[in-house]
Amino acid sequence: MKLPRNFFKALAIGAPAPPRELPLKLERMIHFVPPHIEKVRARVPELVRQVDVVLGNLEDAIPADAKEAARSGFIAMAKSCDFGDTGLWTRINALNSPWVLDDISQIVAAIGQRLDVIMLPKVEGAWDIHYLDQLLAQLEARHGVQKPILIHAILETAEGVNNVADIAVASPRMHGISLGPADLAASRAMKTTRVGGGHPDYKVLADAAPGAPADAPRAAYQQDLWHYTIAKMVDACAAAGIKAFYGPFGDFADGAACEAQFRNAFLMGCAGAWTLHPSQVPIAKRVFSPDPAEVAFARKIIDAMPDGSGAAMIDGKMQDDATWKQAKVLVDLARLVAAKDPDMAAGYGL
Repeated sequence: MKLPRNFFKALAIGAPAPPRELPLKLERMIHFVPPHIEKVRARVPELVRQVDVVLGNLEDAIPADAKEAARSGFIAMAKSCDFGDTGLWTRINALNSPWVLDDISQIVAAIGQRLDVIMLPKVEGAWDIHYLDQLLAQLEARHGVQKPILIHAILETAEGVNNVADIAVASPRMHGISLGPADLAASRAMKTTRVGGGHPDYKVLADAAPGAPADAPRAAYQQDLWHYTIAKMVDACAAAGIKAFYGPFGDFADGAACEAQFRNAFLMGCAGAWTLHPSQVPIAKRVFSPDPAEVAFARKIIDAMPDGSGAAMIDGKMQDDATWKQAKVLVDLARLVAAKDPDMAAGYGL
């Protein structure tokens, strides 16, 4: 086991020291861009003003014969665009793929100074993070990268879910973890072809009315297939001081279901979600920004108990240290949103 005093040491001579705290950034949506498509890359300068994170995708959804074009397209995109305070990420190919070593080495060499986060797919255990951690340090040292590149893991295998707590604390580079529901469904042998969201057959039935015939209609309630996994991931991330994210929602035509799934994740503690289509960007922006009415009530709690001690009655409800902490979560997020979005700032009164 690595000693605590060595945990924050750079893993290569000349590499930057890993961070002790995550940068405080708004990351409501991680917007995926296929960088091998030139017309999509051309829209990135406009996209940067609309999203919190732009991610160049090199893995799933990129054809095998376009992998190298996607990598070079991402590098060109990163060099040509001013991202400002918008995050620049990439999702590399899986560690067992024939493309990943070139993904990591070429991207760090070309744009390591600009890159914020590498998203690593199909993480099964801490060992995957340890490999990438060491390799990034070596490449940062070689190419004079002065800011450490963070790692974001995707939880998309049963083994990964089983090891999620270890993954979350595997490196000080860990930024967060995203749920990958499609690959995870296959890994678990779940009987669904949907990418995220619920399933109409995953439900509970209300009790039959007393004396009703056996075949009488009964109310049915659809359940959330991903509740357990999101909760386990959120707990692991919160305990490690990193961020949890919902991943993709594949039905671009069903905005209502996308919003419901994103909102479930937000309420359970996720910081954001992936957006795969422009129509999902305003949904994520709306969902992962706290409701102004909730923020107004949270500010009442903080105003009544500035240091969080004691108790207060507000609008007929008892508030104490625990609810003060809940209120602070909302107000701190609202301040982060307000700093980027003047319209939301006005709604929050900040």
